[in-house]
Amino acid sequence: MSFLNLDLNLLKVFDAVMAERNLTRAAERLAMTQPAVSHALKRLREALGEELFVRQAFGMKPTSRAEGLWPEVRAALTRLRVALDPGDYQPHQEEYTFRLAMADSTAALVLPPLMAQLEQARALANVHVLPLTTRDPRGLLEQGEADFALGYFPSAVAALQGLGQMAAIHQQRLYDSHYVCVMRRGHPLAEAELDLDRYCQAHHLLVSFSGRPHGFVDEALAALKRSRRIMLTVNQFFTAGRVVAQSDLLTALPLSFLDATGYREQLIHRPLPLPLSPVHVDLLWHLRNEDRSAQRWMRQRLIEAAHQAME
Repeated sequence: MSFLNLDLNLLKVFDAVMAERNLTRAAERLAMTQPAVSHALKRLREALGEELFVRQAFGMKPTSRAEGLWPEVRAALTRLRVALDPGDYQPHQEEYTFRLAMADSTAALVLPPLMAQLEQARALANVHVLPLTTRDPRGLLEQGEADFALGYFPSAVAALQGLGQMAAIHQQRLYDSHYVCVMRRGHPLAEAELDLDRYCQAHHLLVSFSGRPHGFVDEALAALKRSRRIMLTVNQFFTAGRVVAQSDLLTALPLSFLDATGYREQLIHRPLPLPLSPVHVDLLWHLRNEDRSAQRWMRQRLIEAAHQAME
């Protein structure tokens, strides 16, 4: 079948099944019956001459051909939808719940300006912040557990950039920072130059979302054939700040996160005595939400809130 003879409604069905990964939910989204959705997929498969989905116990798994086709189909449908029915979200009239996955440090920076924006707009938006327990939030977004993820996700972002336009998850840089060594005021190492030997001989606290007993600093030290002793591992920057402010433990934090500990006045920071990559804080969202006006509206609010937080 040529493109001229292709029923464009089949592409709408394909888009819905890709977004939902489930025939029942796709049918509800399209106001169709499940058999009608199945029949449409069969027609599209016959038109393309390739399998697009594999049935699984809990849904539909896209083939590599479907994964590669979806960004192009979604982009084309979005352009048509915006041209024919722009329908903007009205935040002061429509109630909507947004789910944001981020660490406590990012939340402490972004939420105050974000909520100020929502109050000023008299928005009926509800914001649910989900705990972030991973450096790779793509699973949360792919499974629809979160609408947005904000944070430092170096491996995930690198993978997305490698996929380019083929990526089902989109990303935008919010701001940059860098790691520093944080200690209490009056710490024995506060006055002298913090060299690598003194740093490695000290006792350390690690902030780890996943609970892993090593982090970026340890990887950098291993490259130098050095190591440090981590006495305590926690999963919150606030907890890290409180413990470090009341002990001789050192910790490494992005400089932009220092205020989020709540102990800025009791802490000081020094340059780390080893090279470490910059911290890039990014906003991630799934392609399925790209053209939803409420999601676009919140995405812009988050970008503006992050910029305000760094001013």
